[in-house]
Amino acid sequence: MNDGVNGVALTVFIIFFLAVTVVGFMATRWRKAENENSLDEWGLGGRSFGTWVTWFLLGGDLYTAYTFVAVPAAIYAAGAAGFFAVPYTILVYPLIFTFLPRLWSVSHKHGYVTTSDFVRGRFGSKGLSLAVAVTGILATMPYIALQLVGIQAVLDVMGVGGGENTNWFVKDLPLLIAFGVLAAYTYSSGLRAPALIAFVKDTLIYIVIAVAIIYIPIKLGGFDEIFGAASEKYTAAKAGALIPAEAGQWTYATLALGSALALFMYPHSITATLSSRSREVIRRNTTILPLYSLMLGLLALLGFMAIAAGVKVTNPQLAIPQLFEDMFPSWFAGVAFAAIGIGALVPAAIMSIAAANLFTRNIYKDFLKPDATPAQETKVSKLVSLLVKVGALIFVLTMDKTVAINFQLLGGIWILQTFPSLVGGLFTRWFHRWALLAGWAVGMLYGTLAAYGVASPTQKHFGGSAKEIPGIGEIGYIGLTAFVLNVVVTVVLTFVLKALKAPDGVDETKSSDYTADSGDPGVAQLPPATAGASH
Repeated sequence: MNDGVNGVALTVFIIFFLAVTVVGFMATRWRKAENENSLDEWGLGGRSFGTWVTWFLLGGDLYTAYTFVAVPAAIYAAGAAGFFAVPYTILVYPLIFTFLPRLWSVSHKHGYVTTSDFVRGRFGSKGLSLAVAVTGILATMPYIALQLVGIQAVLDVMGVGGGENTNWFVKDLPLLIAFGVLAAYTYSSGLRAPALIAFVKDTLIYIVIAVAIIYIPIKLGGFDEIFGAASEKYTAAKAGALIPAEAGQWTYATLALGSALALFMYPHSITATLSSRSREVIRRNTTILPLYSLMLGLLALLGFMAIAAGVKVTNPQLAIPQLFEDMFPSWFAGVAFAAIGIGALVPAAIMSIAAANLFTRNIYKDFLKPDATPAQETKVSKLVSLLVKVGALIFVLTMDKTVAINFQLLGGIWILQTFPSLVGGLFTRWFHRWALLAGWAVGMLYGTLAAYGVASPTQKHFGGSAKEIPGIGEIGYIGLTAFVLNVVVTVVLTFVLKALKAPDGVDETKSSDYTADSGDPGVAQLPPATAGASH
């Protein structure tokens, strides 16, 4: 690594960062609504986004610093096992094609802003709704933390913030500044800010990928040389491989399946979905979003390229920023760093908005102030969006950042436990609300305790996300094991509670609500200012 500050790259990075900051604050005027003091406006962008805005927003939402930093870093350190992220994004789109349009319809019919709103309405249970809300907030914080780790990796490689022995405040000051700017324009513009910035972010990322995947292999002598160098490194280090070892195949498969089931349980994924103007927009997006999976596969190869380029870093999260620093001219390295930085800011903004909406609608309004006005809801949500970022900052400053992919996998363990309530509820009312709550509690308890017990060379607790599967003896993703326990408990208790004729909650939805579309009777109409917008 270079010891000094890369002035040219830093200048380019700052220019882009300032540009998107201005865009973030200007977004409040984009499709300005008559009444901005509602969660529909601040938290869902007026529910008015068309196909392209939704595509960029979902892409900006789902393909994050996890994509650009954590996945290639995992491959740099551990080999092909890190490629589990590619099949999981392929698995996820047929899955969401089946249930997201139904969630969009029922949410627009009843004015639901969050998944917990739906769960409360479907099962008539504030307790179950609270469990889903708390889980969503908890799972989102390490995911936001991962975005901040991505920004920090870029700043470290550019030489900003000092070395490892620098005072912690000085070292983390640039990150704190970026965090403050993100918090400010999220507070001001709501979901419109990341929606507008996502255009810049995705354009930059596609440019950087196109250049990197052609330019770097040419400089390194082609893909034969790249794969050969990676194979030599893994063989010499006796760690990692170009093909996952037989002992790691259960881990690979369960990580892929568990991550696919978890991805659209996250509040930020649902927030981006509910901001679209029709269910057809959602269906269209599930067919074109796989283009991002192609991008992810190409990005993952950067982990092998970093090895072939001779990148030496003690923290694998720095491998890809360091590769860009070494291989590109300084000005283009600055563009690549900006792509990573902005690629972290966009999802971090959406995540904090989504978590804030959960607190406001399903904790503040349901339990603290039932008569809260839309303006009060919006004010509380804005404030909580700041607090959620502080919680994420605590994860960054206290947990091991050398295996940052664990931040996302830890969140996945928790958020996967909401799957039976959300997806199950979209298709059937058979599950009993108390059984769902018990299943959630078992899954959360097992998942948290199992993850707490995993140590790594740098961390005593929460050092990984895989552990031996009870009864099978293979190593698998803790989140999927916890999910299976959750489902078993839910099904068994549902039979028991139905046999005992335990009181069930009131379902405020009906079957036709799940296929309603924009313009149908009872579906919230778009405000006049945005009714004609299709992009």
